[in-house]
Amino acid sequence: MTIWNELTALQAASADRPILDLFADPARAADFTATACGLVLDYSKTNIDAATRAALIALATEKGVAEKREAMFTGAKINETEDRAVLHTALRNLAGSVVVDGQDVMPEVRATHARMAAFCADVRAGRYTGQGGKITDVVNIGIGGSDLGPAMACLALAPYHDGPRCHFVSNVDGAHVHDVLAVLNPETTLVIIASKTFTTIETMTNAETARRWMASKVANPGAQFAAVSTSAERTAAFGIAPERVFGFEDWVGGRYSMWGPIGLSLMLAIGDAAFEEFLGGALAMDNHFRTAPFEQNLPVLLALVGLWNNQFCGYATRAVLPYDQRLSRLPAYLQQLEMESNGKRVSMDGADLPHNSGPVVWGEPGTNGQHAFYQLIHQGTRVIPCEFLLAAEGHEPDLGHQHLLLAANCLAQSEALLRGRSLAEATEIMTKKGLTGADLDRQARHRVFPGNRPSTTLLYPKLTPASFGAIIALYEQRVFVEGVILGINSFDQWGVELGKELALALAPVLEGKSEGLGKDASTLSLAAKIRTLRG
Repeated sequence: MTIWNELTALQAASADRPILDLFADPARAADFTATACGLVLDYSKTNIDAATRAALIALATEKGVAEKREAMFTGAKINETEDRAVLHTALRNLAGSVVVDGQDVMPEVRATHARMAAFCADVRAGRYTGQGGKITDVVNIGIGGSDLGPAMACLALAPYHDGPRCHFVSNVDGAHVHDVLAVLNPETTLVIIASKTFTTIETMTNAETARRWMASKVANPGAQFAAVSTSAERTAAFGIAPERVFGFEDWVGGRYSMWGPIGLSLMLAIGDAAFEEFLGGALAMDNHFRTAPFEQNLPVLLALVGLWNNQFCGYATRAVLPYDQRLSRLPAYLQQLEMESNGKRVSMDGADLPHNSGPVVWGEPGTNGQHAFYQLIHQGTRVIPCEFLLAAEGHEPDLGHQHLLLAANCLAQSEALLRGRSLAEATEIMTKKGLTGADLDRQARHRVFPGNRPSTTLLYPKLTPASFGAIIALYEQRVFVEGVILGINSFDQWGVELGKELALALAPVLEGKSEGLGKDASTLSLAAKIRTLRG
């Protein structure tokens, strides 16, 4: 029997077992909790027992997680479909040495970081003034990984902001760039254009709009732009001086890139010292991932729980529920990280996958979600595994009572998912309210919670730059482990290409300049209606 088949059999044997029964073992909570880098991962509220965990770890071993892990960290070209190394980890290991194609890439990484730090220091101190005085606001224009990461990080680390205010534009919908720029002063605004090739159509469309806005008050608009790009020719043509252009290599994928120049807006907001603490937290998690045995390895364990829930239990979605308002953009960030990385249908060799790939990832911060979609999580017909995140302490000491209420809600939700409420318990409750007969039975049934719904909880002392860096690195490495076990390439994203190509062909149709030969009738009909509605 293969390990995969063994796990399938273990799932079938335990499918009807209440998770709560596993807590008959008084050591259950301690045995199914792991700690590293100040983070505590409790996965005891899952239907994984010791035998299942052993089989999952055996699966990770069989699939070569350790070997692939070392290949990634040492610069091997594990992104095989694009013939590239995968070295976002190098961006946070500034003292390290990594050789790619016979050359140590770290001197250039350190040099770019130093240039970023010097530029940020000049902006923050008012030495770089643009043409209208000290920079008060920064607008980052990007999309996908050039937006989701820094936008999420700037919000997460808001208590550490002591630099210019940061704003983010991503959607090609003109409403986005309009509404962001409407409240800013061009003379005191720095615009960062984040596009590796400087050709991303959404980003460059918004960049042109921002340049026209800047030109309305500034004689030399390009002087108040910076770029995160590898295209010196295109950035120069846009009017951006080389000293304000920060590039990164093709071995850094967009959704893994905020540790380097894509994080320029974050460094401007919190300063280089705090940014290096952010890198340090991620590096600590990398070192843990690289050295800890699988039984205590947080990224491996989190990946194995995810695989168990999705591939073996058949739970198609995963809810990420940070009980931390400043992590409100984390679910969206993780949507891209996981769904773009592991949302594949073929294995590394191009063969169809024999099993499902990654799950649908979604979520919102608590306690807001409790008054929205938790109804479905608790009483819906589908099981949705939940991942709770919670800080032991908030940043507002005068509001500590509110943080305790937040924590109580987080723990209560995971307990409710575990325990549920039986019909007998619901009947007792409604009997005390004076109900009898058929009305009692009917009302009681509405108050039954199935329970036995899996969840994990990730605790951290406080959301600091270091702990935040460790959390994001944990999720990055979790996605890597899942991808290795599934046999897919987590570092390409061909699925984004087709729609972009078709959009370019459809623009002339919408303008009435092309008949759209070869297009389907529905698309042509919709395009015609848009032209009519636009007059």
